Amino acid sequence: MHEELLLLIGDKIKAKRTQKNVTLEQLATRAGVSKGLISQIENNRTVPSLPVLFNIIHSLEEDLRTFFEDMHDSAGKSQVLIIRNGMEKHFTKEPVKGFSYKRILTRSVSSQATDVVLLELKKGAARKQMIRTDAYECKYVLKGDIEYQVENEVFTLHEGDTLFFDGRTRHRLKNIGKGDALLLAFYLF
Repeated sequence: MHEELLLLIGDKIKAKRTQKNVTLEQLATRAGVSKGLISQIENNRTVPSLPVLFNIIHSLEEDLRTFFEDMHDSAGKSQVLIIRNGMEKHFTKEPVKGFSYKRILTRSVSSQATDVVLLELKKGAARKQMIRTDAYECKYVLKGDIEYQVENEVFTLHEGDTLFFDGRTRHRLKNIGKGDALLLAFYLF
C-alpha cells in the first residue's frame, strides 16, 4: 500500500462509522481503544497500527478484504500532476464552526506521505482546544490574518506569511481578521 493511501484510511473509517450510525465512543469501546484515538485516526492526525486498524474494521462489521477495494492511488505513476481548480475534495477534519477543508493533493514524496489542503476560516472561526498531528506542518496564508498558537508561543500571520512547525507539539489557530481567511496547508508525515 502506498503511503498516500494511509491518509485515506481515516476518511474511510469515518464514512463507514457515520453510514452505520455508530458514535465515536461506541466504535472506540468495540475496538478496545480510546475515543480520542478514533478521532485522531478519522481526522488524519495519526495512522493506526495494523492491529488497531484490524480491530476497527472488525468493529465496524466490515470485511477486511473489501474494506480497501475502492481505495486506490488516483495520482498514477506520472512524474507530473496537475490539479485543476475545482478538483479539490471537501472533507471534515473536526466539527469546528467556520472551518472548511479541501484536500488538494495526497501523494508520496521520497517514501513520505504528503497531504496538501486548503483551509478556509470564516470570520471569527477558532479552534478552542490544542491539538497534535503526526506530521510536520507548513501553513501559507493566502488571505486574511491568523493567530497561531504553538505550545505557549503565539504568532500573528498575515497574507503571504508562512509557518512551519512539528505538529506533534500542541497547537491551535483562529481567524483574527476582519473577513474570511484562507490557508494553504502542507502536512509532511
